[in-house]
Amino acid sequence: MISESLAVWIVLGIAFLVTALRSYPAFRAIITAPSSDRKNRLGARLSSLGAGWFGHKRLLKKRYSGVLHSVVVISFIVLLSSIIESFGSGLFPGFSLRKIGGETWIALLQEISAVTMILAISFAFYQRFFLKPERFKRSNSADAYVVYFLILLIVTSMMLEQSFKLLASGHSTYWRPFSSITSDVMAQIGVSIQAASTAEQIFYWVHLLVILTFLVFLPGSKHRHMFLAIPNIFWRSLEPKGKLATPNNSGVQPGAKQWEGFDWKQRLDLLSCTECGRCQEVCPAFSASLPLSPKSLIMSLRDDMLGKSNSADGSSEAVISPDILWSCTTCNACVEVCPVHIEQMPKIVDLRRGLVEKGTVEPMLQKALGNLQQKGNSFGKSSKMRPRWTRALDFDIKDARKEPVDYLWFVGDFASYDPRAQIITQNVARILHSAGVDFGIMFDGEQSAGNDVRRVGEEGLFETLAAENIAALEECSFNRIITTDPHSLNTLRNEYPMFGFSAEVFHYSTVLAELLEKGVIKASLNDESLPKTATYHDPCYLGRYNNEFEAPRDIIKASGFTLLDMPRCRENSFCCGAGGGRIWMDDSAMVERPSENRIREALAVNDELCFVVSCPKDLVMFKAAVQSLGVEEKVFVKDISELIR
Repeated sequence: MISESLAVWIVLGIAFLVTALRSYPAFRAIITAPSSDRKNRLGARLSSLGAGWFGHKRLLKKRYSGVLHSVVVISFIVLLSSIIESFGSGLFPGFSLRKIGGETWIALLQEISAVTMILAISFAFYQRFFLKPERFKRSNSADAYVVYFLILLIVTSMMLEQSFKLLASGHSTYWRPFSSITSDVMAQIGVSIQAASTAEQIFYWVHLLVILTFLVFLPGSKHRHMFLAIPNIFWRSLEPKGKLATPNNSGVQPGAKQWEGFDWKQRLDLLSCTECGRCQEVCPAFSASLPLSPKSLIMSLRDDMLGKSNSADGSSEAVISPDILWSCTTCNACVEVCPVHIEQMPKIVDLRRGLVEKGTVEPMLQKALGNLQQKGNSFGKSSKMRPRWTRALDFDIKDARKEPVDYLWFVGDFASYDPRAQIITQNVARILHSAGVDFGIMFDGEQSAGNDVRRVGEEGLFETLAAENIAALEECSFNRIITTDPHSLNTLRNEYPMFGFSAEVFHYSTVLAELLEKGVIKASLNDESLPKTATYHDPCYLGRYNNEFEAPRDIIKASGFTLLDMPRCRENSFCCGAGGGRIWMDDSAMVERPSENRIREALAVNDELCFVVSCPKDLVMFKAAVQSLGVEEKVFVKDISELIR
């Protein structure tokens, strides 16, 4: 008959072997992936990892789930001491943690953690089975229930082992209060010392076997994130949020063909997904009932990578359909809320590059891209018409190509060509002129900055537009750039530097706020008939991408409005639906447009208000939404410049 120690070694060896075999598909996916340069700024990664993990603001944004997860993680760390002692005593007879408090304070911590873990798992079960948050839809609930059961079995078997051990030894201890109570109860009902000794041995093995079952189960479970979350957070991108990575296979042709083109970090993302659904919950495309769910996208790519294809023919090329990819607004909300820092949106862009390479492009988008290629703007209008809006002014604007200026105003397509936005562009020009700001524009020398062109996956066209704009900018003499378009701001500030261009780039709200602070301009309610309450919509590419939240709010408050933020504001703002090229695409499949969803949110804040924007696309989208909903007498869409006199 083999000894207990040998039996433990055998069982442990089998468990490790099975775990390794079940882990191999994921391991193979990582080691066979293209390289990714994530070895930079190790000090920053370490320091931010510590602050992010122990503070973990993202996790705690969902208070119920965040607290539960934190409790489980902390309890699990404490209970590792019990696991170490169980395996240690089995593998090495005589092993004990007694010298460092194994039967005193460590025992007490184990008891407290065990009870806390049971309560936390019970609340987690209640949330998933009874509360059923919408974000859990499409997640693998069966997987979660198996893990709940295994964790409860690990904890209860540990406590029962300790209870029977105390009963067999004939004494209780205040260092194990809960196990002592259970031991006393069993003694009262007549459990003998011999029976207790046998039960102790049984639950010792139950405890070990359930732990090993849990270990074997994890590689095929979404709960592999227990081991992968920290590495994934550590290797996250430290680049500016608004800077997309260049295609990892740009030496051949840009774009990934499903997951096969992903580098090792992108594949690690897929494996680290917790299926919590936070990304799905904030996605404007999903909210509008378009086919995109960031969570499902990651899960589908992951399952296919691990050999669990969801496609009809089993091929990876059919895993993510084009209509899913064209649904994305590239608002980056999914990336912002992910507790393990998965980068969903960049993957969508990479997959879009593959679609563009094959010519699988949404029809209306194809027309816009053709206009951009031929005319340098999505409207398909002559470049000579770009500065036509200046004719309505009673003063001349400098041509920055011919004379030096302090501010070079990169106006942008919508602000230049769309009649609804031109009115605001003219208003901004008048404010800058009356404030004595030395500014100029490039007239017909400006083209689309290419922000959305790049995000629909047309990398080649983006590079062409960038090269032509940079050549024009380098012919000008200026100190800094101002733009009324957050999309242009993002690309000029974060992406043009990779082509060797560098300049200070400001959004017009920042400049107006500075002029206001200096007393050069004043803010007031120009129309006394307007409501005295206002809310502000944070544009994705100004707020979430470029961290400008205060300047527009300072102007609103200085204008005399009572400012009420919507629940989804600042970095958690809800996209208008125009980004990522969506403004050029068909939206007839939407049940409710994101812009309409946003107006309803504003009305929930106050039944009559000014809805203030700071982006030409937002102005267009929200004016249309107000008309569509028939609330023109309740919601008044105003650009931030309309609050200046």
